[in-house]
Amino acid sequence: MPVDPNTMYRWRTWTTEQRQTILTERKSRKNPFHSPPHKVSEETSLYLITAACFEHRSIIGFSESRLEQFSSKLCDLLAERCTQVFAWVVLPNHYHFLAQVSELKLLFSEIGKLHGRKSFEWNNEESKRGRQVWCKAAETAMKSEGHFFASLNYVMNNPVHHGYCSKWLDWPFSSADEYLEKMGREKALYFWQRYPLNNYGQSWDPPDL
Repeated sequence: MPVDPNTMYRWRTWTTEQRQTILTERKSRKNPFHSPPHKVSEETSLYLITAACFEHRSIIGFSESRLEQFSSKLCDLLAERCTQVFAWVVLPNHYHFLAQVSELKLLFSEIGKLHGRKSFEWNNEESKRGRQVWCKAAETAMKSEGHFFASLNYVMNNPVHHGYCSKWLDWPFSSADEYLEKMGREKALYFWQRYPLNNYGQSWDPPDL
């Protein structure tokens, strides 16, 4: 059974035998037991980064103010640690961003610190000391221009994909407004049509954005 970033989401659905297979393989590779190893690409500095709450619980979405505050803190971190940020979105139980990253391991170190601070703060706020808030963050290196633009469309469309809104701009905790202003409606529509998501985002309605 191959190891991939999605294992951290499927762990609880597996049998004891499947779990043991994964742990044995991770041990042989000297990888962390319950999280994917971070691998710096030799081909690109462009990455899609994903992080989720433990068991996909809506911990970030505990309140609108929490979503807003976390989005602000994440953007501050990205501005400091990424060479360029192309798209980001924060949802109630996970977030994505597509960025150019010069020091991937340093970025993940800072993400870990942010997660730690927020875990402590949110658990105090909800009187749930000791609760596990996060899964480990995972990266996907971009393999081509098509992969990059499909990933960008995926990030922008994620709130629609998960049913939180019907159009990109309806979700306030993302870079959709900034992206559309910078890219322009015509060019954004071209990239949407040129790099479709197939099973993702089919409900996006370009005429209304």
